[in-house]
Amino acid sequence: MTTIKTNPLGQATTYPETYDPALLYSVPRSMNRTSLGIIESALPFRGFDHWRAYELSWLRPNGMPVVATGDVLVSCDSTNIVESKSMKLYFNSLNQHTFASAEEARKCIQKDLATAAGGDVIVTIQLPGEGQTSTQRLQAIPENAVLLDRLNVSARIFKPDRRLLQLAGPVSEGAVSVTEVLASNLFRSNCPVTAQPDWGTVIISYTGDAIDHEGLLRYVISYRQHEGFHEHCAEQIYRDIMAVCAPEYLTVQINFLRRGGLEINPVRTSLPVMRMQPLPRLLRQ
Repeated sequence: MTTIKTNPLGQATTYPETYDPALLYSVPRSMNRTSLGIIESALPFRGFDHWRAYELSWLRPNGMPVVATGDVLVSCDSTNIVESKSMKLYFNSLNQHTFASAEEARKCIQKDLATAAGGDVIVTIQLPGEGQTSTQRLQAIPENAVLLDRLNVSARIFKPDRRLLQLAGPVSEGAVSVTEVLASNLFRSNCPVTAQPDWGTVIISYTGDAIDHEGLLRYVISYRQHEGFHEHCAEQIYRDIMAVCAPEYLTVQINFLRRGGLEINPVRTSLPVMRMQPLPRLLRQ
């Protein structure tokens, strides 16, 4: 039986030299959601996963190479996630493949990724010199965000523990809701396939009873030895904050640093509308 630990992506790899969409390895989202008590038919959030590909290349009909960057948007209600190493191998399989145009390449990539994801996927491709792209829209954390990393807290728990979360004080009748954007650059988890570290910046926006900042920072740090896919980590953080703090609305975003020319930014929200669109690249990315 093939498992996450024994699938071929955890083994030594020979990089492909011919186009092969079969390289894409699908992992059912339900695998993690079931353990979190999340029901696929009644998701408690909306959102998407934004992949940014920096090492995208193919050949023109005359053999001239093309280099580009690409944005891949995958709806969170798709059946599967696409494992990141398999996506890297798939993109490498395009390096010696011929496309008549960038649009032909985009359509091919979008079709293959939608098939692997089992849901809606939007792909855009940017060629050098074609104007501002998502990779050029650099920003630090949002201007209105409070950086939790300035707090000097003691941290002793390095596996996710929702008991670290708490409200800033007792909730009294008639208490006024607060709206905050909280951020931390200290997030780290580990890939469940390769055990490699995944570094990211967590951005949490909410309206509701005030969340204790020190407890939230300890909770973010508690993922340091956790093994989980990027998308699953965002969903677990969303689920835990909702369960403990019950905000009126909540958005959780993690901007992960790239590995192998790929980065991912999963977003989960309780907002009634969430448009899939490429996100700005953080300075840290």
